[in-house]
Amino acid sequence: MTLSRRGLLGLAGTTGALGTLGAAGAAPVRAPDPAAAAADRVRTGFEQLAADGYAVLAGQRIGVVTNPTGITADARHLVDVLHADARVKLVAVFGPEHGFRGTAQAGDSEAAGRDPATGLPVYDTYGKSGQKLADVFTAAGIDTVVFDIQDVGARFYTYIWTLYDCMRAAALAGKAVVVLDRPNPVGGRRAAGPVLEPAYASGVGREPVALAHGMTVAELALLFNGEFLAAQPVRLSTVRMTGWRRDSFFGATGLPWVPPSPNVPTPDTALAYAGTCLFEGTNLSEGRGTTTPFEVVGAQGADRRWAEAAQALGLPGVWFREAYFTPTFSKFTGKVCGGVRLIVHDRAAFDPVRAGIGLLVTAKRTWSGFAWRTDHWIDQLTGSDRVRKMVDAGAGVEEIAADWAAGLERFTAVRGRYLLYP
Repeated sequence: MTLSRRGLLGLAGTTGALGTLGAAGAAPVRAPDPAAAAADRVRTGFEQLAADGYAVLAGQRIGVVTNPTGITADARHLVDVLHADARVKLVAVFGPEHGFRGTAQAGDSEAAGRDPATGLPVYDTYGKSGQKLADVFTAAGIDTVVFDIQDVGARFYTYIWTLYDCMRAAALAGKAVVVLDRPNPVGGRRAAGPVLEPAYASGVGREPVALAHGMTVAELALLFNGEFLAAQPVRLSTVRMTGWRRDSFFGATGLPWVPPSPNVPTPDTALAYAGTCLFEGTNLSEGRGTTTPFEVVGAQGADRRWAEAAQALGLPGVWFREAYFTPTFSKFTGKVCGGVRLIVHDRAAFDPVRAGIGLLVTAKRTWSGFAWRTDHWIDQLTGSDRVRKMVDAGAGVEEIAADWAAGLERFTAVRGRYLLYP
């Protein structure tokens, strides 16, 4: 009997309890030192806030914008922790897309109600902005909005625009905003991809930000306030992490992973997301309804030629292999799809946006059924109509990337003024 790689990983995970594992005569495998691991891990903005005795929140009525990712290092939810602490006057909770408790699918949210664990009123912020959201904050009777949600590093992931909308609404309502920082799970070494053009602003991109922004939520909050809300800035405080570096991926943080939305189950999903989510703008499946969303893409009738063409591009850090899957919901429900699985073998070299563009280019070349969504949703995802038109014209990955290079260079210069971590 042989062990699969998953089985070996499972056994490796038991060494802390067993103390040794291996052949007779082999050196003993030492259990990891919990104290050393704790010393090395990242401490989130919430941990820093708590360590400071919640001083920045003193004497204020607090409303928290969060979801299931707003947890402590030992996996307690910050709403439960704050509600139980007499030093904090927590009076309201605000839920984003997918909801405070994370029960809703993409493009949906949870209705307003009361949190059964704490009895606190829960308000739905999804789809609300400007004065409408400011009125929600006023009705909730809060003084300060606290934001704590795990982002995944892509411009079209809606939580960063929930943050933006909350900042703008808080300024209108005369409220303050405190952003508790968390790691960018795909690192923060660089920005990548096209920058949004203002004419294509939407709920998946309000302002000119690169598709893969390479920033944390606190850094984005500073950028929003300094660049896009400067005419009416909000009273903003950010609580930084300790121990995080720009070259760190989530696995190096020592923090527990909670899926920030139903179709981002793992940090590996987040790594691919900024590229393969572009398939939401097509008639192909982006892997929703499978166990590996955004790591597989495909369609009924697509075949091995697509993976072969994608692999032939020679994009750094990733292999593309033929894959077949049957979605249980979303596009092609219950139908066998042929397509491509991404295998990232060098995270530092991998550029998810170029990978996504490469998959679009080769899908159109190898599958006769390829089509854009009729509402041209791809334009909102990429930030202009340029990618769509260039793919249709037969342009290659490097030609398309060259088209966005000048805008990306300008954004990178602006971005640099707001970075908090080495």
